[in-house]
Amino acid sequence: MISHPSRHCTVELQALPSRIGQVRRIVSAQLRYWHLDPLIDRAALGVTELLTNVHRHAQPDKTCVVEIELLLDQLMVSVHDHDPRLPVVGDIDEVSPTATCGRGLAMVAAVSENWGVRPDGESGKVVWFTLTAPAPATPAAPAPARPPRRAAAEKPAHRFVTEVEHPVDGHRPQHAPARSAVAG
Repeated sequence: MISHPSRHCTVELQALPSRIGQVRRIVSAQLRYWHLDPLIDRAALGVTELLTNVHRHAQPDKTCVVEIELLLDQLMVSVHDHDPRLPVVGDIDEVSPTATCGRGLAMVAAVSENWGVRPDGESGKVVWFTLTAPAPATPAAPAPARPPRRAAAEKPAHRFVTEVEHPVDGHRPQHAPARSAVAG
């Protein structure tokens, strides 16, 4: 039995820095709507890295499509672009500590359960990653029946009011009522 039907969201954009932030917010909002809050940070990081790669490396243009799809317990995030060149994945240990690139796909691999790249027709590719979706919350078990109340012979609970109701000591001044420090 399928508990949730397929859920799908697609966004087409130019992979420009201002658009990358917008797509990250769209992905986050969509995951919140699907009640997948635990996946937001990893999905946002992964989609940011993939879109940054399109911005930096894709030719002839920066047009791409971000697609997120939930199939049962698997969230697939993919970015389709028009550059047929597949990304070169280097050894992360060989990246200089001061390098400004070369770690993106390693981060995607680190935050995801699986990732990959495939050609998309004659002139493009799809870079994707998957995240395991948390199991849907099960309805709470009914509360156990309350034990019967005891007879009135029980000692009543101590009330704060009884402490306040004691007579005021005649040798001590009574407190003035509280006043606001805000004018008006």
